[in-house]
Amino acid sequence: MIAGVDEAGRGPWAGPVVAGAAILVPGVVPCDLLEQLDDSKKLKAALRADLFNRMLETAGVALGVGQASVAEIDEHNILQATMMAMGRAVADLGSVPDLTLVDGNREPEMSCVVRTVIKGDAKSLSIAAASIAAKETRDRIMAELAVEHPGYGWEKNAGYGTAQHQAALTSLGVTPHHRRSFKPIQKLLQA
Repeated sequence: MIAGVDEAGRGPWAGPVVAGAAILVPGVVPCDLLEQLDDSKKLKAALRADLFNRMLETAGVALGVGQASVAEIDEHNILQATMMAMGRAVADLGSVPDLTLVDGNREPEMSCVVRTVIKGDAKSLSIAAASIAAKETRDRIMAELAVEHPGYGWEKNAGYGTAQHQAALTSLGVTPHHRRSFKPIQKLLQA
């Protein structure tokens, strides 16, 4: 069993970092689904959402999702929080893979063999599936947080430091969902 792992949300100023893990069983997952899998950043939002929903319902696809909270990001740093989220995503699969392929060049600690793959979301279907699970899950979390905290534009910017987000920080202030360890937020809190 080979799992692919990828994350979403390392750069935003708000919200958790989310990791996805995916196992695709060869010969079981439909070819038309496999042909559409790609790096989540290259997919239009509607297609990404459709692929995520299809993967959740397709035999031969196991998905796991893990996240690290804003508090964990602020306490440990974004890299360590990302590694924690990746470990949680693999644990959420329900079975331990024989090998985990991780997008990037950093190996999270896991109870199986780990290999890093630079630009893995474009090279491995299981990493691409994991990237879709991570991004779609995180985008949905941020859309829910946008309802609780309107004005920041999180439903569109996913917590990144866009002009709308920056303007809202100035007028509305910092929320509990902002990463206080990130320099733009630190500067606002010190002002």
